[in-house]
Amino acid sequence: MSSINQIKEGFLFYEPKNYNEEQVKYRSAQFYHELNGRRSIRQFSAKEIPEGVLENMIKAAATAPSGAHKQPWFFGVITSPEMKKKVRDAAEKEEYENYHGRMSDNWLKDLEKFGTDWHKPFLEVAPALIVIFKQTYEETEEGKAKNYYVNESVGIAAGILVSAIHKAGLVTLTHTPSPMNFLADLLDRPKNEKPFLLLPVGFPEDDTQVPLLKRKGLNEIMKYY
Repeated sequence: MSSINQIKEGFLFYEPKNYNEEQVKYRSAQFYHELNGRRSIRQFSAKEIPEGVLENMIKAAATAPSGAHKQPWFFGVITSPEMKKKVRDAAEKEEYENYHGRMSDNWLKDLEKFGTDWHKPFLEVAPALIVIFKQTYEETEEGKAKNYYVNESVGIAAGILVSAIHKAGLVTLTHTPSPMNFLADLLDRPKNEKPFLLLPVGFPEDDTQVPLLKRKGLNEIMKYY
């Protein structure tokens, strides 16, 4: 066997999709058009999420690339009404402080078009909350081990998770109560894990309305060099 076909120890051959040119164009356009319908939603139905869906979406998120393949993420899934209430109470306490002193006037003005305030009822109404944690380092039998590009790795995983939620026909909101340390306390997570993002997940309420927004055009966000 020639060296070009020999596989290195610890490796396997990648299996390319081998789509033709038209398929590549179609699939890229289809994916864009599907994701272009994604919106951040704050009005959730209490309808239950089918069994296995949350697990599939989190498995999809965990396919994200990560520095040195350390996979520095953990997903806490909250479905208990009692725990959701605790999360809401703690989040609203922080959000009240944000809206009454922590946020700048410019920040508050930028939020006006969304009609938001410190009340966060969706944290109890949504059938599930997913808390994404970033693992700032790894705990091993030998002690602490460094993780690499943690924010970048977890951010990519979060993006894939948001896409997977939309692909399944569900909706979410990237919620970032600040500070978020109360989530680690409530879920009793270890010291090496820090809350990164809170995602309420579910089906939209009937007749949900979203702000009339416009995404930046391609000429504003891309340039060939």
